[in-house]
Amino acid sequence: MIGKLIGFIGGMATAAFVAYCVYFDHQRHSDPDFKRKLRERRRLARRKQEAMMAGGPDLCDQDGIEKYFLQEIKMGEALISSGEFETGVEHLTNAILVCNQPTRLLQVLQASLPYQVFDMLITRMQEFGTRITTIKEVGDAFEPAPLTDDLE
Repeated sequence: MIGKLIGFIGGMATAAFVAYCVYFDHQRHSDPDFKRKLRERRRLARRKQEAMMAGGPDLCDQDGIEKYFLQEIKMGEALISSGEFETGVEHLTNAILVCNQPTRLLQVLQASLPYQVFDMLITRMQEFGTRITTIKEVGDAFEPAPLTDDLE
């Protein structure tokens, strides 16, 4: 008799747990923002993967980050000196994003870059900051350091 009672209670607990899971999965899917959040999360994951495939640094490898930083600084300076300001600023932005002292780097760049180019760099950084703020408002866990969040 006690064995049947324990079996019955176990069965009921399992059924209640499954019903609980089904109910909250239904609630999650019926949320109006669910699809938007899911698309945003997948888009961020795709961007992260594309950035890693496009030569972004392995954030666990300090030497890799340093090499990437120096490469982006060199490419940015070379492109700016050849007159390609937009792509040069893009490379400098990448360097700032992986730099562990971005304020110091910005001070050095402000002293060495022409005013118009530095202004483009600041504008680009503000756009990047706006995108991060938008992502945080969506509710995704996006850490300040780029390419470090685990989405799923």
